Amino acid sequence: MTALQAKLIERGIIGLCVLSILAIFQPFSMTLFSIGCVTVVISALAFNLVPFCREGVTARAMMKVILIVLIILGVAAALGIGTAFAYVAYIESIR
Repeated sequence: MTALQAKLIERGIIGLCVLSILAIFQPFSMTLFSIGCVTVVISALAFNLVPFCREGVTARAMMKVILIVLIILGVAAALGIGTAFAYVAYIESIR
């Protein structure tokens, strides 16, 4: 990755973070709020790539980091969904 590519990726990620926050806190549109909620999660995950946005990092190393972030997201989502199903089962058992 060249210095210019690294700078563009880093600024793009930070720009996405800022736009997501602005979309969440704007008082005009629920659609923008919903888009902001989705993009803030995406930008938070993408923000993990910022330390690797430097000259000399190979595409293979960047893909490895992206894969690790996606695996962590998958595990967290599975735990959240599993917890929700367990809670529903618990509530149904109380009735």
